Amino acid sequence: MSVGIGVYPGTFDPITNGHLDIVTRSLRLVDHLIVGVAVSAGKSPMFSLEERVAMAKREVAAMDLPPGKVAEVRPFGNLLMNFALECNAKFIIRGLRAVSDFEYEFQMCGMNVRLNPDIETVFLMASERNQFISSRFVKEVGRLGGDVSEFVPPQVRVDLQERFHEWEGDDNG
Repeated sequence: MSVGIGVYPGTFDPITNGHLDIVTRSLRLVDHLIVGVAVSAGKSPMFSLEERVAMAKREVAAMDLPPGKVAEVRPFGNLLMNFALECNAKFIIRGLRAVSDFEYEFQMCGMNVRLNPDIETVFLMASERNQFISSRFVKEVGRLGGDVSEFVPPQVRVDLQERFHEWEGDDNG
């Protein structure tokens, strides 16, 4: 039985097949999922916030959602727990790929509970085929000319190729 609103936060720089798998699986748990695209200026994203939001909106809109389920994309630049409150969310959804993710997520969860004990954090393990996918690795493989088509939706692959091409033409990049 699924209930309520969940927030799936991340940088999504770029959105990957692993992210989209978590979106799909989250909708088994919640009726309404908000994919929260974080500003994340400290991470020096490859794509601007506007580009990342547009990519995520495009890919989420292309998904075949279960009847009665809603998934939307919103940017946010404030504290995650404040964003969750603004969205009337009852759940924060986080994906875990490996044990290395767990320590960081465990600490974050502890802080979030202190900030608002009424919002639960739910961890979803990455499916077997997506456990090794990360935006960071996708960008690195793509930048070095590797094929990332197995890891990202087709249009995201094009977006990456275009960005790499722009950088090649930029003497400062």
